Amino acid sequence: MKESKSFSVISANAGISLLIITVLCFFSCSTKSFNTKEEMWGYLKNKDNGYLQSKNINGYDFSLIYKPTDLLVEQELGEDRSKQKIKELRDKYKNQIYFTLSMSRNNKELLSTTPKNRQEFGAMVNQLAFGMREKVHVFTQQKDTLELLDYNYPRMYGMSQSTTMLFVYPRDESYLKEETLNFTIQDLGTYTGEVKFKIETDKIKKEPNLKLN
Repeated sequence: MKESKSFSVISANAGISLLIITVLCFFSCSTKSFNTKEEMWGYLKNKDNGYLQSKNINGYDFSLIYKPTDLLVEQELGEDRSKQKIKELRDKYKNQIYFTLSMSRNNKELLSTTPKNRQEFGAMVNQLAFGMREKVHVFTQQKDTLELLDYNYPRMYGMSQSTTMLFVYPRDESYLKEETLNFTIQDLGTYTGEVKFKIETDKIKKEPNLKLN
C-alpha cells in the first residue's frame, strides 16, 4: 500500500510539473500584444527577442529588424480608429513582410562617410535610390529567392545617424515553412564584402501586435 501511495504522489507531482511546463510554453510561444508602439519597439529592439540583428564589419555598422504589420497600420491610422478602419489597414499590409535595414559608419549616414569625391557620391546616391534591387536579396535555405516588391530610401541629407531603408517582400507561406530566411547585402563600396543575416521565420509567423482600439 505504501508503494502504491508513493507512486500516486509521484504521478501527481509529475502531472503538475507537466501542466506548469505546458502553461509556460503556451505563454512564451503565444503572440505578444502591446498597448503602444513605444512598448513594441522596446520589445523588438531587445536582441534577446530575436527581431533585431546587428554586425560591425570594417568599421561599418549594419542592423536589420523585422517590422510587424501593426506598426505600419499604426503609422497610417488617423483619427478614425474604428474596428473597420483597423481591419482595412491590416488587410492592406498583412500580405507582405517588412524589414528595416540601417547602415552607418561612426554614427553617420553612408553618404556622409563613404564617398571620397563628388563622382563616388553621385554613384552612391544613384545606387541607394534606384539600384538596391541588385544589392539586397532574401532567399530560403533551398536558394529560392523572394521577389522584392518595393523599397523606400528617404534622403536625410546628413541629418540622420544612419542610412535606413524599408524593404518589402511577399508573405509567401511556402517560404515561411522553412526555419530561416537569408537576408544579404552586397558590397556597396564599403569594402565589407557581402553581409548576411539569418531570420527565424517563426518570429515572422508569430509577430507581435498592437491593441489599436
